[in-house]
Amino acid sequence: MIKSGSQYGLQLLWVLFLSAFFAWILMESYGRYAAVTGNTAVQSFRTKLRWGKLWAILTIVGVVLGQWSSLSGILGLTSNAIYEVSRMFFPGLSEVNYWAVLGIAITLIIIMYAFLLVGKYSFFEKILVIFVTLMGLSFILSMFIVLPSPAEIARGFIPSIPAGGNLMVAAFVGTTMAAPTFIVRPLIVKEKGWNKDHLKEQRKDALISAILLFFISATIMIAATGALFHNGKAVTKVLDMVYALEPVAGKFAVALFMFGAMSAGLSSIFPILMILPLLIGDYKQGKMDTQSSTFKSLTAVACLIGLIVPILGANPIMAQIATQVANVFILPIVIGGIIVLINKKSLMGEHKASLLLNIALFTALLFSLLISYTGIQGLSEYISTF
Repeated sequence: MIKSGSQYGLQLLWVLFLSAFFAWILMESYGRYAAVTGNTAVQSFRTKLRWGKLWAILTIVGVVLGQWSSLSGILGLTSNAIYEVSRMFFPGLSEVNYWAVLGIAITLIIIMYAFLLVGKYSFFEKILVIFVTLMGLSFILSMFIVLPSPAEIARGFIPSIPAGGNLMVAAFVGTTMAAPTFIVRPLIVKEKGWNKDHLKEQRKDALISAILLFFISATIMIAATGALFHNGKAVTKVLDMVYALEPVAGKFAVALFMFGAMSAGLSSIFPILMILPLLIGDYKQGKMDTQSSTFKSLTAVACLIGLIVPILGANPIMAQIATQVANVFILPIVIGGIIVLINKKSLMGEHKASLLLNIALFTALLFSLLISYTGIQGLSEYISTF
């Protein structure tokens, strides 16, 4: 969102809106399915779909590869952001310090892993609420400091793709219309104890989640547009955010903006570390597994994978954008699965998908296929630059 706002202004706001809208449709569908049937996603793919085992395994592999590839970029971005904020208040620190950034990354991943060892979903939820609240407040305050005109914001809803923007479009969808959100949702619904009597709460939860998803993501884009795009400062590395923002907004606003970026990273790292053991638990038992030795071992492996970008010293912003694109390729399978499941009368009874919901789901499927094609084009363009 920061990279897009700095490079293209609000030209891709319409992509964010569509992604959030379809995310709502999919959260509602997966949540309704779980509340009505008591079943989870991956186990249902395995047991209730034709070629179910293959469908379930492809889902696990696609989701995990997409998330693990993103993890390393996120950790690199977050550790670099922390170092750059430190440099603002301690000018004596060198502009580039590989070992300091790597040390921050290792410290962060150890802290995240220690949180995971608690092994209780209610605790995980509280940690995520803290990170996401800090992120939201930071970017909302930053947005009001450098707020663009309402007319400019309105123009962002007019569909257009800037030259060279294919990769960014796919990364947008991979971030906001994220397959793991939908696949894991039945596990969360089950963990909360929601059933047919809680369909209203489930529906409300899905809608509020999608609204917040769009609103917080939009504030990030708007803040980056007002502070960076209008001053001709496109972000290509984390350091650019500090140098471009400080003359416009001052140290406090820059620290606030960077704090939001750090919170965004931490709120993403935490659930990504859990994704593989959660999906394996879903495949085998149809429930959330957060206390077994398997959970601890697999999250430890994810922690090591997360250190790849910091160890290599790669540019975390470009690594993050390129890896987020990987998340879009599993979307058609995830959407296709719920279309079949939520239309089974034997499973859903009177709660099966309505005509309107089916239209929305098939439109989401078409959108995901178009974005997957756009992602392939974007990756080809990105690779050809080397």
